[in-house]
Amino acid sequence: MTKLRTSEPWLPASEYAKKLSGLGINLLVSDIQKAILFHEKVLNIEVIYSDEDFAVLKGYGSEWMLHADHTYDDHPFLTQISLNQERGKGIELRLHGCDPDKARENAKRLGFSILAEVNDKNHGLREVYILDQDGYVWVPDIPISKKNSNVGGI
Repeated sequence: MTKLRTSEPWLPASEYAKKLSGLGINLLVSDIQKAILFHEKVLNIEVIYSDEDFAVLKGYGSEWMLHADHTYDDHPFLTQISLNQERGKGIELRLHGCDPDKARENAKRLGFSILAEVNDKNHGLREVYILDQDGYVWVPDIPISKKNSNVGGI
């Protein structure tokens, strides 16, 4: 595993691992700083820790990790993907409680693509589909309020 970080991490990996529970998500990203920009400025996510190789993010009751591509250089997972292809096909990364209107506004201002505009869905959520810099699809959503009940498709 190639690492660019030259300083000590915020926590040794073995210590951080003891804190993990439930579903864990590790996203491979081409550029940690660009990924953090998206998470902070579009999705309003808290960065717990970041360096050139790795980041821990927290928001809306969940915590997940970003790993720079170069940290997976000898990982068996790389035999399954090409780093030059789109990532995240078939996966929706939903952030329940993240205001879709605000996320859409921030995404547009920062030049990220909107795959599907903000819409109230029959399943009771107001949501937007946003594509990040690595091709992951993020779906910020909130329950539909009675005052904005412009319900669309599923």
